Amino acid sequence: MAIKAVVFDFGGVLIDWNPDYLYRQLIPDETERRWFLTHVCSMDWVIRQDGGQPIAEGTRELIAKFPDHARLIRAFYERWHEMVAGVLEDGVALMEQLEAADVPLFGLTNWSAETFPYAWEHYPVLRRFRDIVVSGRVKLVKPDPAIFAEMRRCIELQIPGIEPAELVFIDDNAKNAEAATALGWHGVHHTSAARTAWQLRELGLPV
Repeated sequence: MAIKAVVFDFGGVLIDWNPDYLYRQLIPDETERRWFLTHVCSMDWVIRQDGGQPIAEGTRELIAKFPDHARLIRAFYERWHEMVAGVLEDGVALMEQLEAADVPLFGLTNWSAETFPYAWEHYPVLRRFRDIVVSGRVKLVKPDPAIFAEMRRCIELQIPGIEPAELVFIDDNAKNAEAATALGWHGVHHTSAARTAWQLRELGLPV
């Protein structure tokens, strides 16, 4: 079946987000920093905010668990914008090639509803998608099949009758790409723009 739409993840594909950009300033020692980002402000904790938990609530809970790290924990969301270095130009170039060929583009991102407006305001590339599902708004997170179902529902409003095999999903997280594949989509694990472009060409897309 011909591909009728491409869905992009944002962080790590189009947006350069990395907690190290902030925490290198706050915790210069790499071993200590890795411990903090693995055991305190871990991705398991971040995903709760991405899934809709209020930032203030999540921050309070974590400080109660790690009171000695209160200052560093508060910094995570108070200085969240310092974790965003800008757009990933090669990923954006890939998106623009698809856009120029009139391929319908959508976004599916694990992102807190409270921080996403900053990205929307500062990175206009995000406004070029036909629709975006933000995990914090729908209170579902990848790789839950339910968030892919929500994305497909949004796509069907614009492309009625679209089948899973007519959808491509690009994500830098292998588990998320695999989840899309398990649902019958074409999941692409994004490790580089060049490799993703090759995979898209294999699917008949003009990149």
